Amino acid sequence: MSPEKSPKSSVVREQRVTISNKHGENLVGLLHQACSKNLVILCHGFRATKDDSILVDLASALTSDGVSTFRFDFAGNGESEGEFQYGNYRREADDLRSVVSYFTEQNYNIIGLVGHSKGGNAVLLYASVYHDIPIIVNISGRFSLERGIDGRLGKNFMQRIKKDGYIDVRNRKGEFEYRVTEESLKDRLSTDTLLSSRSISKDCRVLTIHGSKDEIVPVEDALMFAANIPNHELHIILEANHRYTGHEKELTTLVLDFIKSQLHFSSSLRPKL
Repeated sequence: MSPEKSPKSSVVREQRVTISNKHGENLVGLLHQACSKNLVILCHGFRATKDDSILVDLASALTSDGVSTFRFDFAGNGESEGEFQYGNYRREADDLRSVVSYFTEQNYNIIGLVGHSKGGNAVLLYASVYHDIPIIVNISGRFSLERGIDGRLGKNFMQRIKKDGYIDVRNRKGEFEYRVTEESLKDRLSTDTLLSSRSISKDCRVLTIHGSKDEIVPVEDALMFAANIPNHELHIILEANHRYTGHEKELTTLVLDFIKSQLHFSSSLRPKL
């Protein structure tokens, strides 16, 4: 189903859109149509969905400023088809490619990709392979993918997964949440963030935002992105955690201002007819 054209007004209309990925799975998202065909695509993090409050807040801020947004569920998450997989970094970048291709065909001008946490990794991986989006915003992405695994899988996770072929992750109540296979663990460990960071075009402007008190992804990871991405700006939000609790307004303002400034900069470079 193709999105309807938005009238020239300040009214923001929300429309459910379904897009097929390269594996034939339907990805479900919400298009917030503002008064322009400029579009920013928003990507959720690990075990989250398009309804994550960070994405909802960003969609509201951007559309209020006249920029349309699309937030969607990666395959195996939320309303989208497919089975949830641990790892899956490159496959999520492929999902993002399907979304970009769809809206390009619908004559939208995709000006930016924004991702939180694992979604930050997805937008950076996308930019390292495809050089067609001018603005990338990485919010709390993880640089060192070999870290943080034992926090979810427990100590000696490599020995356990070698022995059984998988690890079932359970919540504090002992209820099953998801399965980590040896293949999906290898996918995470073989994703090279150093190489992908250095492969992003210098014509792509990248902003990394990170909380100084992030309890999930160390703030040092943000410094590594800053050191290796060619055209990069870094902003550390003091005292902010991984969810930016109490710093939501500062986060949305940073993202909005960065996108607006880059749009203004690129417009000023266009030759006058």
